Amino acid sequence: MSILHTQDVNRGGHMPDIAALETGIKKGDRAMLGRAITLVESRRSDHLAQAQELLSRLLPFTGKARRVGITGVPGVGKSTFIDAFGSNLTKLGKRVAVLAVDPSSGRSGGSILGDKTRMERLAVDEQAFIRPSPSAGVLGGVGRATRETMLLCEAAGYDVILVETVGAGQSEYMVADMVDVFLVLMLPGAGDELQGIKKGILEIADILAVNKADQDAGKARRAARDYASALHIMTAGDAAWKLPVLTVSGLQNQGLDALWETMEKHRHVMVEAGLFDQRRQDQRVKWMWAMVEDRLLTRFRNHEKVCRILPGLESDVRNDCKTATQAAEDLLSAFGMGDLE
Repeated sequence: MSILHTQDVNRGGHMPDIAALETGIKKGDRAMLGRAITLVESRRSDHLAQAQELLSRLLPFTGKARRVGITGVPGVGKSTFIDAFGSNLTKLGKRVAVLAVDPSSGRSGGSILGDKTRMERLAVDEQAFIRPSPSAGVLGGVGRATRETMLLCEAAGYDVILVETVGAGQSEYMVADMVDVFLVLMLPGAGDELQGIKKGILEIADILAVNKADQDAGKARRAARDYASALHIMTAGDAAWKLPVLTVSGLQNQGLDALWETMEKHRHVMVEAGLFDQRRQDQRVKWMWAMVEDRLLTRFRNHEKVCRILPGLESDVRNDCKTATQAAEDLLSAFGMGDLE
């Protein structure tokens, strides 16, 4: 089974052996990879330091994989699609890692993406590795863990990294900022197709694919034509890459080879235009600033004076005894940052 669940990296009170993890990952040891991922997912300060040491050692062995982001509304068939698409890639001799950006439900704590064993073929494929990344609703934490997990998988020799998002809000933009090509799966005939295109998605999508084309091929083709017509009007005419619209079926494994060829073409166009490396460089800088925000917020929430006054301030805001702005200024003052100006 290639699905590895979170374990306690500090079991027995011992810090992880970084040298052993490094050696194991370079050999493609999935057990060692799973332990390393658990380490980078941890928010403990000692684990953060250990994780950064490990990543620094492995950094020269990263960056060679194809990084593919995949999104789509619930019900579009992402799991079935990824199972078929990933299996096709392993048959081509590629090692495939699937990372699920999975901000847990804020109410129940349960996983939005659910049981990844729905990917029946990939789950038992020795050339595949599947890893959900729940984070109790902290999207920034998911982003940090997923980015660093991607580097670990690359160092372990995986050729293609498929990063799946739930297709809800900010997670889409976060995933687009960590991949080379961003695929948006669409449903055929889901109401007015043109209304189904969010302008924000067009700004980050590299490929649109109408999935479930096996259910009604004619409806899928009409939807693809409508999307393509809308894109012709809405996208820049001088762009190096023209956003294509394909029809596929994850269930019947239709159109997936053509989709991979389109991804290969996208990479070639981006490299030739000098945009491939630029994209990755820009992503690394964005990652740096995201980590600044993540660490600042963590230190802020854990600050002794902030923790002491926070319950009272929250109560004051709830009961209209103090404005949210006043309460924020009080918290920042306790943190040592003065007023909001």
